[in-house]
Amino acid sequence: MNLAKNMGSADKIARLVIGALMIVLALTGTIGVWGWLGVIFVVTALVNFCPLYRVFGFKTCADC
Repeated sequence: MNLAKNMGSADKIARLVIGALMIVLALTGTIGVWGWLGVIFVVTALVNFCPLYRVFGFKTCADC
């Protein structure tokens, strides 16, 4: 499976911030187990690849 970059820098930053916030809220018990979905946002941001973007043909990066 080819994990070609399909995520731009603004998308990456947004995913990192939202994912980290969700994880922190899950750890504090504010939003419960749903907050652990933030791990998905953080991982996809770190690898610059979103599987759903590939399925739907989206790219948020200018140079890919």
